[in-house]
Amino acid sequence: MPTLARAQGVTLVLLRTLIGWHFLYEGYYKLVLPAWARGGTPIGKWSAAGYLAAATGPLASVFPALGASAGSWIDLAVPVGLTLVGLSLMLGLFTRVGCWGAMLMLALFYLSAIPLTGTPVPGQEGEYMLVSKNLIELVAVAVILSFRTERIAGLDLLLPSSRTSAPVPHTAA
Repeated sequence: MPTLARAQGVTLVLLRTLIGWHFLYEGYYKLVLPAWARGGTPIGKWSAAGYLAAATGPLASVFPALGASAGSWIDLAVPVGLTLVGLSLMLGLFTRVGCWGAMLMLALFYLSAIPLTGTPVPGQEGEYMLVSKNLIELVAVAVILSFRTERIAGLDLLLPSSRTSAPVPHTAA
């Protein structure tokens, strides 16, 4: 394991925490719907059906079938999974499992809609060509996983299994 400067460790844990917040908020928001918009109009219950029906990636034939069953398990599994991954990464608890869960979800999100047009898509910010926010976040989580941030900071440090593994050494820089 390489020796990390304190600033490197801090930024890796900060990256993990911010990605965790992103997952947690996305999951929480989907779980609390229906809700109310600022203008006082109701926002309907969240469903994965529309996203899955619009899938265009290499697994496009699989996703609409999942969307047809939306309203059952997948409409609960996605926000619960997002929330659990978010908590894991923010708290640094079961961090490796949280990273693998995040990478799996992000890979599925990316593969469901690989950006191939390079032109604006309604309802999507920016113009993407092959590289999207999901792909960038997936690689960022892979960095977090590869640098073993659970050994730098988080509740994993309190678990008995972490006491037997050496922490990441730091340099003064």
